[in-house]
Amino acid sequence: MSNSYNVGVIGYGWAATAHIEALNKTSQGNVTAVYSSRDLNPAELSAAHGSEITVYNKVEDLLADDSIDVIDITSYPAQHRDQAIAAAKAGKQVILEKPITLNLEDAEAIAAAFEANNTRSCVCFELRFISQFTTIKSIIEEGLIGDIHYGEIDYYHGIGPWYGQYRWNTTRENGGSSLLSAGCHALDALLLCMGSEVEEVMAYNAQSTHEIFAKYEYPTTTTTILKFRNGAVGKCASVIDCFMPYYFHTQLCGSEGSILDDKLYSSKLHLRDKAWARLPVALADSGDVADHPYQDQFQAFFDALDKGEPMPLTSYRDALETFRVLFAADESAATGQPVKL
Repeated sequence: MSNSYNVGVIGYGWAATAHIEALNKTSQGNVTAVYSSRDLNPAELSAAHGSEITVYNKVEDLLADDSIDVIDITSYPAQHRDQAIAAAKAGKQVILEKPITLNLEDAEAIAAAFEANNTRSCVCFELRFISQFTTIKSIIEEGLIGDIHYGEIDYYHGIGPWYGQYRWNTTRENGGSSLLSAGCHALDALLLCMGSEVEEVMAYNAQSTHEIFAKYEYPTTTTTILKFRNGAVGKCASVIDCFMPYYFHTQLCGSEGSILDDKLYSSKLHLRDKAWARLPVALADSGDVADHPYQDQFQAFFDALDKGEPMPLTSYRDALETFRVLFAADESAATGQPVKL
């Protein structure tokens, strides 16, 4: 039998509105409280989201609410460490938006707090739940493209004034790097598909000279080459300073076939030579948080809570492994040297 989980949301920005809608559409979740540094009107907030929501102006007051089971952290990245640790110590389960933190030390501190308090966790690498990647994983597991020896997954999305997070994303304090800002989704998807631990990374930075992107306090393009322990090679480009439609480029090459975005070629299927078969999947083709598959991810989280099991695919422990690689890539780009993991 399913339980019911009251959720308190920390931060009320663009991502939070998408989270609240998705949480309330699950079979177990119900957003009952929001913390914001702004003076929000509880009646207006409740009317907007179709449920009674209490507004708190102090995080500690939200965490002290015994009726809340889960804390969903959608605040500025620089605040994640302290808020996640405080939520764990308050006995709450935690949903955490990406990036988990802006450095490895803070990420390890959250991991230690979650371990000490037996905190169940979910990190918003929600693209692991979009049909594009659930289908690709099934194809890989069925052996239809054989052993993967090369993969590249790239994030192309110009994050300018037209995009919700631009205001704070330009700062090193909260944006951090191109990968931390947004490209982490592509890196995480690459690691999901390649199925091997990373041995070494080498990364390079670049930056557009356009005035919109020149306002960033860090390089806005990072390209990372990854060497995997099984001998495979991968590439991940994070390009947040481009003028083009959103594109989540996905290409995998194996011993029996290849995948390109939503297309498959497999020697095992005896397909017509030189013709792709198109997969009937929803592509990761939008930067709008309203289009992200949060509902499926949050449903999986609540189902795992019901069973007393870790979150599948996107627990904090899973996400931390991606961020270890990410921080190594940023170190490589900064130093100009390869970094071993």
